[in-house]
Amino acid sequence: MKAIRAVRISLYSSEFPSDFNFMILNPDLLLSAYSQGYFPMADSHDGKIYWHSPDPRAVFPLGNISIARSVRQLFKKGIYQFSIDEEFEQVVRNCGNREDTWINDEIISEYTALHKLGYAHSIEAWRGDELVGGLYGVHLGGGFFGESMYATESNVTKMCFAVLLRILSDNGFILLDSQYINDFTESLGAVEIPKVHYLQLLEKALTYDCEFKLEGTIS
Repeated sequence: MKAIRAVRISLYSSEFPSDFNFMILNPDLLLSAYSQGYFPMADSHDGKIYWHSPDPRAVFPLGNISIARSVRQLFKKGIYQFSIDEEFEQVVRNCGNREDTWINDEIISEYTALHKLGYAHSIEAWRGDELVGGLYGVHLGGGFFGESMYATESNVTKMCFAVLLRILSDNGFILLDSQYINDFTESLGAVEIPKVHYLQLLEKALTYDCEFKLEGTIS
């Protein structure tokens, strides 16, 4: 793990290359990109990777998000169980299993490699032995960069999101990036902020050393 942290520091101090759109996607490039406010998306038609750094930027203001009563009641019923990092690649594949998607095979491969290095995490939702939902994202310092989520049953994505909030709160994270806002993430509490403010928050988050772990139960 010490070797990985050394790589992280060197990447943070580098400038993002001007010709990054022509570089081969790999974990080093992903870490460098995220540390400077960029993230990749594949075109759903030609599969090409394009880099994004939107202005404004969507984030979830940690500490100011409440979980709906109906979702809290679902936790108490004990219908679903939750895990961390047990089926990362499958969660990514399921997130991309739709007609119009920016998650292609290259994205799946390189984010799985990033996961194996400890920089990407998934949350899985289970009904018995069946995987019924999940989310995944990238973890750098005190920031979590949400990528995608999915569910095959109603309200499971909201439950996965609640688990994520619990993890980030318990471990001192200060940034939850949502990239672009949409109706669903806005309903969860996402807001848009100017890119310059996002980069300031990102710079601060990179100075933290937070763990991504869950202790206890969610209720």
